[in-house]
Amino acid sequence: MYPNLLAPLLIVLGLALAALVLVAVRQPVSRRLAFRQLARRRTEAALVIGGSVLGTAIIIGALVVGDTLNFSVRQEAYRTLGPVDERVVAPPGPAGRTVAERLAALSDDPDVDGVLSAQAAQASAVSRSGGRTVAEPRVLAWQMDFDKASGFGAAGGDSGIAGPNPKPGEVVINAPLAQSLRVGAGDPITLYLFGTPYTYRVDRVVAEQGLAGVGLGGRLNRDVFLAPAALDSAARAAGAEPRSVTFVSNRGGVESGDAMTPQVTSDIRRALGPLASQTAIETPKHTVLRDARQAGDSLGALFLMIGSFSIIAGALLLVNIFVMLGEERKAQMGMVRAIGMKRSRLVSSFTVEGATYALLSAVPGVAIGVAVGWGVAVVAAEIFSGWSVGGSSIRIAFDVTPTSLLNGLAMGLLVAFAAILATSVRISRFNIIAAVRDLPTTAGREPRRRLLVVSTVLAVLCALTAVPAVARSQPDATYLMPALALAFATPLLLRVLPRPTATTLVAGTVLAWTLLAPVARPGIFDTPSMSVYVIQGALAAFSAVALVSNNQKVLIRPARRLLERPSESGLAARLAVAYPLAKRFRTGATLVMYTLIVLVLVLLTEISGILRAGVDGVVTDATAGYSLRLDYNPQVAGERLLAELRSGPSADGIATVTPLLNATGRATDPGNRSTQPLDIAAVGVPEGAITGITFRERLSGLPDDPAVWNALATDPRYVVVDGFFGSTGGPAGDYYDPGDTLTVTDPRTGRSEQKVIAGVLRNGMVFYPGTGASSTTYPVVMGERGMRELFDDQAQNASALVSTRPGTSPDTLATQLQGEQLSSSLVATPIASEIRHQFDSSTAFFRLMQGFLALGLGVGITGLGVVMVRAVRERRRTIGILRALGFRARTVQRSFLWESAFVAAEGIVLGSLLGVLTTWLMYSNSAAFEGLEGGFPIEWTSICTLAAATFAASLLATAGPAHRAAAIRPARAVRVAD
Repeated sequence: MYPNLLAPLLIVLGLALAALVLVAVRQPVSRRLAFRQLARRRTEAALVIGGSVLGTAIIIGALVVGDTLNFSVRQEAYRTLGPVDERVVAPPGPAGRTVAERLAALSDDPDVDGVLSAQAAQASAVSRSGGRTVAEPRVLAWQMDFDKASGFGAAGGDSGIAGPNPKPGEVVINAPLAQSLRVGAGDPITLYLFGTPYTYRVDRVVAEQGLAGVGLGGRLNRDVFLAPAALDSAARAAGAEPRSVTFVSNRGGVESGDAMTPQVTSDIRRALGPLASQTAIETPKHTVLRDARQAGDSLGALFLMIGSFSIIAGALLLVNIFVMLGEERKAQMGMVRAIGMKRSRLVSSFTVEGATYALLSAVPGVAIGVAVGWGVAVVAAEIFSGWSVGGSSIRIAFDVTPTSLLNGLAMGLLVAFAAILATSVRISRFNIIAAVRDLPTTAGREPRRRLLVVSTVLAVLCALTAVPAVARSQPDATYLMPALALAFATPLLLRVLPRPTATTLVAGTVLAWTLLAPVARPGIFDTPSMSVYVIQGALAAFSAVALVSNNQKVLIRPARRLLERPSESGLAARLAVAYPLAKRFRTGATLVMYTLIVLVLVLLTEISGILRAGVDGVVTDATAGYSLRLDYNPQVAGERLLAELRSGPSADGIATVTPLLNATGRATDPGNRSTQPLDIAAVGVPEGAITGITFRERLSGLPDDPAVWNALATDPRYVVVDGFFGSTGGPAGDYYDPGDTLTVTDPRTGRSEQKVIAGVLRNGMVFYPGTGASSTTYPVVMGERGMRELFDDQAQNASALVSTRPGTSPDTLATQLQGEQLSSSLVATPIASEIRHQFDSSTAFFRLMQGFLALGLGVGITGLGVVMVRAVRERRRTIGILRALGFRARTVQRSFLWESAFVAAEGIVLGSLLGVLTTWLMYSNSAAFEGLEGGFPIEWTSICTLAAATFAASLLATAGPAHRAAAIRPARAVRVAD
């Protein structure tokens, strides 16, 4: 992922490594100090490396997920297209034959590797395997010359079709159809061609590759290839004609040929001349590869956003460790500074030591990251199959690119280097005399004048930038600019307020703005970018922890009786809270790690709960009384199918049948997110037939939902869309409103009309194609009059909505109708079951993200364990004195366990509260939750389980250090510092 970032990242990383090597070579004292500490503290070094490994692994895991999805979608080009770059679909009859003849001349075009003409028809198939009848209504019947097809495309390339033509009475089928019908070579099958059954023997089964997986827009194509003239003969017998399809292969390979698409498309239009207005010139490979990039970038960005919180936690772990190292070595640093070592050399020593930890974690981090990406891919494959329509989901295939590995490695190392350098600069600032005498550090109240001036200027600039950003609801700046203005104003506040008061005021204000910004500016979530969620979560966690850290004494006041109890447990409790209160920075850093991760885990848990609670309302909105969506072959069905539905064998279970007009087209994006035309499924609804499907927004002047449907019937300018129109990934937002316009085009004629959005549907599920069309095909609903005026004879009744009578099972009726109307290739989709199935898959996807984020929780727990390990070493002399005074080992052990419990519990509670509150504010104000009217549930069971598991893991991580603290021998600890 992100090949454009590779060069900049590698250049920056190279400069950083060169600087480190230069320091290590030119400053031997700094180098020896760094490596000496590394060799002496092997256990602590292993823990530090473990934390760094997880940070790098999370970054690489997110990028590998993006690679996998990108690769999986690109495989569609190999499976369903192969050498096919352009597809020209002509109307049946003489016009189609003339189109094929004119395009044959393109074979001499230097930009073209091949031209192949074929005929196609929608069909259905039946087999009797093992005494059981198996039917498949979604079949494409093809007639093409195998000799020409085998050489189609680049010389030496694999077109997917090889071998001789099937003989009369025989067919060649591809693997998906063979699997669906459960047949193999030599088995008989029955094909319904133009409504008439024909029996054939399967000559052979070919792999789904290239022309053997080709279709007319679907992800999964069940293809059958007939003998020469067989399809023409069946069409003549039925008084019909097959569709004429011409495939064009550009110069180059499966993917490299895409670069020639604009030029070849222009050549095709020029060759067709006036006939171009009667044909659909499609560029399926360009669309597939574009969708692959968008899908990979979108999902990779989503997991990178989730992983960002873990990356922040990993950086804080490094910061915390080096702050503790600075505290432990304060006397040593004071002495080397006293004998003449410059502060810059001290910074170099710490930086080289930290960089060594980071470099040692690089290779294991890459390996674990690839393993994490593989695990996510395995689980995602199951989830995506749940989102399939007729088995047409994306087929997940694991893939990893060197670009992603290098990007992830560079990002991980640079984050670690930056955290280490910043911390090294901070801990190198100390009073030499105080450090040598091991005196506590005292912070001055007032900042230096230079800092005051610079910070005040920055505060004013940020405040000025914040005003227009908030006014325009710019997502990132709305959160970030006010927070930065307040942070930069802190030195000025310290001139007039005590430090605790100033810090509390700033932290409280930032937290309040972070939580209330969605209320004041709800439009900030109307963006596909994930960065706004990272900024929101980070600001909420950091400000809340700063607020808590500065008011710890107030928060523990209710436990004063326990702390003041003159007993062994009271003494252990006082020791447990004494160090967290005294060492606020390290406590705060650990709290932020816990708060960040728990916040996002709880947020994901709550969103899953909202989905589950809202599914009934979504089903009601989507169905509006309809139980089934039917899709069928209009060439065969005609008016006969509608009549048989109303009076046929299953009529007793059917209450109403509402036919829909259908056509394929293109439209501009009313949200202005893309300049590329969008593929649409145009749907025409009969006047007065649909009034129960509701809208979340209506055009001004249309008082209710029936008024919107009436406007569509009476005025062809009006259309309606759903909230996902034009969505290519990322959270759903409010990008367009009623009154906005879009231009709808019939690609066959080139005719375009500007349409006005009369309403935005609460749920448009019933209008999406039910036959496995591309996921980037969006419905545009209009009246029948508007459909016929724009699309003319392309608008055909190819689908219908069915409501069932009380007591009739939609799933059972769907099965019956598909059997009765197999000759019409009817596909019946139970709407409610499909929606619930997709909601279950969405919930599973959130669980997948929670599992990915659990790595970050591992970073937080590791951080607490590292802090406690360092605390045992840091307090070694203190523990020895306490033991010499009569403190029992059990009291020391209990104080360490209670200390980690205190920090972990605070982080868990704080993260849980922020997670629930943040989700509630998003639910109340974000357009992404519109239509989910099941209320806001608090997932007590899941949150308590998460809290208990995190708390138990935290205690387990501290058990070892607590045991070692209790085992310290007093005499040795008092006499020996290390």
